[in-house]
Amino acid sequence: MTRRLTQQDIARMAGVSQATVSLVLNNRQDGNVRIAPETRARVLEVIRRTGYVANPIARRLHDRRNRILGVFTYEAVFPSTKADFYQPFLEGIEEQAENIGCDLLLFTSAKAAGQRRRIFSDDSRVRLADGCLLLGRTVDRDDLAQLLREGVPFVSIGRRDDAGGPVPHVGADYVTAVRDLVRRAVALGHRKLAYVGPGSGAESSADRLRGFREAVAARGVEGLHVQMASLDLLRESGVTAVLTEEVSDGAALVLAARERGLSVPGDLSVMMLGAATRPAPEDLALTGFRIPRREMGRRAVQALTEVLEHGTSPQELLACEFVEGSTLG
Repeated sequence: MTRRLTQQDIARMAGVSQATVSLVLNNRQDGNVRIAPETRARVLEVIRRTGYVANPIARRLHDRRNRILGVFTYEAVFPSTKADFYQPFLEGIEEQAENIGCDLLLFTSAKAAGQRRRIFSDDSRVRLADGCLLLGRTVDRDDLAQLLREGVPFVSIGRRDDAGGPVPHVGADYVTAVRDLVRRAVALGHRKLAYVGPGSGAESSADRLRGFREAVAARGVEGLHVQMASLDLLRESGVTAVLTEEVSDGAALVLAARERGLSVPGDLSVMMLGAATRPAPEDLALTGFRIPRREMGRRAVQALTEVLEHGTSPQELLACEFVEGSTLG
């Protein structure tokens, strides 16, 4: 069993005294002792990096708040077609909430007539929680602006553009992950690549497409962006490597190519950019990257704790993990 970190461990890693760590955790000074901003930042960074949760934080939440963290989902997270995508986020959220002694409240009722869910409505109960985590592919811009304007503590799971101010978030570094895939493809001799997917709407889509465009420009190769996966179009265009925003599109291309007697990856390489949100075959071993969904959920709770304790606006992007697969050659 892994030994639980102590304040002494945090002090050693940050190069400060245990008393300093205690003062930082309790957000106070000690008489005439002043903690320099850079020292406080260093201690907080070690706490965030290690995932350390101190009892003083739990006590402060207990003494001053309800110890209830809200989870607002813009899309249903339990239907079977989406359960696999959202489940790791929820597991990470639950794990970290348990660590700090908080309960979770899932908001599902705030829905405008005939429209998708909205945080603020006539019967909104978002303020029952000490703070709220936002989960969904897209987040309503008006909701974000109102949350910031009214000072409601929240953190978005997924990078968000400013909405009248910086939006606290924990997201995935899609730009770097896509750049890495393009680099690998070019190193294997590919000179014309295609990006299949919207590449717009949600920040996650825009980030993926931006990474693709920046990478092909930097490598001096040709890049094609198409909305839908069409094997005929890709072959006619001379594309030899495809990056699909949706996993099921990549799987469909692999199956279509093999049905025509084409080799994957011999004739066409296919890479997926994340996790499936629609049903897709699991036995194709697609090359691509894995989104750190469970870690994003866990770190989002840590970031929300920081918002509650210090009133900051943390923004963090986590690295995606390369999946070697067998469809890039």
